[in-house]
Amino acid sequence: MYEDIFADVQLTVVEQPIEWLENLPLYRGHLKELPFITGEGSSKKALYRQLAEQYQEYVALNQVEEEKDEEMTSSLLTADQLLKYYDGETFDGFSLGEIVKEE
Repeated sequence: MYEDIFADVQLTVVEQPIEWLENLPLYRGHLKELPFITGEGSSKKALYRQLAEQYQEYVALNQVEEEKDEEMTSSLLTADQLLKYYDGETFDGFSLGEIVKEE
């Protein structure tokens, strides 16, 4: 039942054996594909809820970082510079004639 939540996004939950603390069960687990996302709780439902919350935070953080990376790479070069680069031309300020071979 709870496994379906992660199966939809192709993730696998690895559950640890149940531990008992002060006569209460402690469920622990992590995501196989993202082992740094771990959780624990007094029930399976609490464990999966914690894993889901951490996964949502991870996805949101990575989307923000990817957007920043895209902004940075697209703002570094103008369209003309990109065309020159892909056409095999040199950028302004560089000349092959300036390179002197030292002997």
